[in-house]
Amino acid sequence: MTTINDIAKRANVSRTTVSRALNNSGYVSEEARKRIMKIVEETGYMPNQSAKSLRTKRSGVIGVILPRLSTETSTRVVNGINEVLAKEGFQILLTDTELDKKKEIEYIRLLKSRHVDGIILLATNVNDELIQTIRDVDLPFLAIGQDLPEVTSLVYDDYHASADLTNMLIHKGHHKIAFIGVSRDDPSVGIMREQAFRDVMEREGGVIKDHWMGTGDFSIDSGYEEMKKILRASGKNRPRAVYAVTDRMAIGAMEYLKEQGYRIPEDMAVVGIGASSLSQYVSPSLTTIDYFNKKAGQQAAELLLAKLKNEKVEEKFELTYRLILRDSV
Repeated sequence: MTTINDIAKRANVSRTTVSRALNNSGYVSEEARKRIMKIVEETGYMPNQSAKSLRTKRSGVIGVILPRLSTETSTRVVNGINEVLAKEGFQILLTDTELDKKKEIEYIRLLKSRHVDGIILLATNVNDELIQTIRDVDLPFLAIGQDLPEVTSLVYDDYHASADLTNMLIHKGHHKIAFIGVSRDDPSVGIMREQAFRDVMEREGGVIKDHWMGTGDFSIDSGYEEMKKILRASGKNRPRAVYAVTDRMAIGAMEYLKEQGYRIPEDMAVVGIGASSLSQYVSPSLTTIDYFNKKAGQQAAELLLAKLKNEKVEEKFELTYRLILRDSV
């Protein structure tokens, strides 16, 4: 088995220089670094993680808590996180809450017991127990998607993104708009997106009816079912557009509309949020909001690394977005 001493001998450098090159810490000349890494690749050398942890007092692992592992948003964010952390020698440990608030608490405590160096949470709610648990574990912590008190948070500009989407529909002549949201337990998606919709509709003279307001659970099936309920409750006085707060629910709504013989967008315009891969391939292609999820993951990882180095980090960062106009409007 190849040891760090073997690497040092073959590269004609000290053991300390090899350690610096492997850990990306301290000065190593570019020539020596290339020589060391070439030998590491040739020999298949793997550092002893346990010994490294004892020496550095770090595990080299970052915990990532996801609301749903299967969603494209989660995948993009994780790809961004891993891309940055892997370059710094960190591994990630993924957990999936399945949108269960209690599991968020459980997994924060579990990751603490696994001696992770820090935690990134794709948050879906804000509550006192969550905030207290984050205080209790006392680890470098970062949240994506919700503005958590006392926690460095990367938040999407849900209000203005939703307002832009609603304004776009109105300016294209749609004043009768149905809305498919999610539970208000989720402040960003469940509250901010709906509030922006209501504010714009009220300001621009749009029509809001209670039976045009649905609540899904982020899934395609729930979008389908909520669209069905809205149309059945509307009778002849139906909306002319539907705004679903996620692409998946918008795609479910589109499927029901097409089954019922509605033409999109001639009879009913449809919009969503998320810029999922599926949104560009459904027919017609879906108008949506892109939140640049991979970049959010990259920025989250960079900020967490800064916290691990005890660098001063601001508490709140607002992420950008873009409106993608397609054939569903």
